[in-house]
Amino acid sequence: MWGGMTKERTGARMDIDSLAQSIIAGERRALARAITLVESTHPDHRQAATDLLQKLTGCGREAIRIGLSGTPGVGKSTFIESFGLMLVEQGLRVAVLAVDPSSQRTGGSILGDKTRMEQLSRSPAAFIRPSPSKSHLGGVARRTREAVALCEAAGFDVVLIETVGVGQSETVVAELSDIFLLLLAPAGGDELQGVKRGIMEVADIILVNKADGELKAAATRTCADYAGALRLLRRRPQDPSGFPKAMTVSALDHSGLEQTWAEITTLVDWRRDQGHWAARRAAQARHWFEEEVRQTLLARLAQPAIRAAMSELSDQAASGQITATRAAQDLFARLWPEITTAAAPESLDDTADTP
Repeated sequence: MWGGMTKERTGARMDIDSLAQSIIAGERRALARAITLVESTHPDHRQAATDLLQKLTGCGREAIRIGLSGTPGVGKSTFIESFGLMLVEQGLRVAVLAVDPSSQRTGGSILGDKTRMEQLSRSPAAFIRPSPSKSHLGGVARRTREAVALCEAAGFDVVLIETVGVGQSETVVAELSDIFLLLLAPAGGDELQGVKRGIMEVADIILVNKADGELKAAATRTCADYAGALRLLRRRPQDPSGFPKAMTVSALDHSGLEQTWAEITTLVDWRRDQGHWAARRAAQARHWFEEEVRQTLLARLAQPAIRAAMSELSDQAASGQITATRAAQDLFARLWPEITTAAAPESLDDTADTP
């Protein structure tokens, strides 16, 4: 698809310029192509993706990014479809980035969100893009944040980011969303112990789903349990009084959806007025810069020459010739001698004579 980009740099620039213009114009096919580009690991494609994202940086568009997590079977896809349709009816454009679990054996994934959200996928004001998690912690694909930026540039008002499931590492979704929703099912009080404190601390709103029919009373009790648990947590400076909070919803009969959106917009408006919105976006940019540096360094370690050096030093450490710490220091001394020398601490002998 992107073979033409690798032929020569001039041709690549023309393609990127055209693609950027099509994305800003809101063309869905161009958006899909761009997300495919940013998900590619090919070096030429990565450079093209970087150029594209840089070009779109100044478009001035901003969406409300909503992260959504929940236990398997809690009804995340049903909720997203009902919630998304409600937003579309209000005249908003909605993008859904659904991260599917990847197979540990084959690396593949089902990517079935378009079949689970059949009605929403048919709406011209909605865009659904499933992405394999590729075993990344937190159920968030590494390039999800770049896909979010593309959806914003394409003019979507709300971007919903669905993650794989509840887990301690899943709090990473907070680093790319403005609002974090935790979707839970009606359950007994003991189930509260199964929800990790870390994910509770980053949740802005806890939604107890399936509050309908015979489960309505159980959902109300569960909501009260979580509301009590939230009151025990320290209030965050970026939250107004009453947040975080717990609510009941039913994706099946659409109850509680408008109230959920009202609470989201109230929280968004407050954070914008108080300056927390811009500060959080800036902090997220710093986080992802540092993460990109780490990932780039890890990618360098996969180069054949470096792998050979690692194997040699690993054998020396395994045979007891040197310690693991010294082996690691030697490796970095070979890769970045200027950094290693600059960062080297003074010897004990030097400090001992210091008055």
